[in-house]
Amino acid sequence: MTFGLSAALLDACVLAVLSRGDTYGYILTQNVREVMDISDSTLYPVLRRLQKDGHLTTYDQPFQGRNRRYYSITEQGQTQYRQYITDWICYKNKLDKIILGGIENDKA
Repeated sequence: MTFGLSAALLDACVLAVLSRGDTYGYILTQNVREVMDISDSTLYPVLRRLQKDGHLTTYDQPFQGRNRRYYSITEQGQTQYRQYITDWICYKNKLDKIILGGIENDKA
């Protein structure tokens, strides 16, 4: 069983990957795919929106005769990522109370 994928959760995952360092689209997609089933056609519109919102910047680097587009998180993106972490912890704790019946993570 899988749980629904919201835009905010996908944004948080993208910003989390980029908070660890710049990367290009293919590697970014592979990192996000480790935790959720997404396609390139899902990820690239997210990247464009995050860039438009000022959370990402891009730059190109030559690689084997072609340019590779790299994504980099901005300070505004870092701030948004930290807010997602705060929101996630609160959300997860509330879900744990319902799904786990009040059992804390270290007891589960």
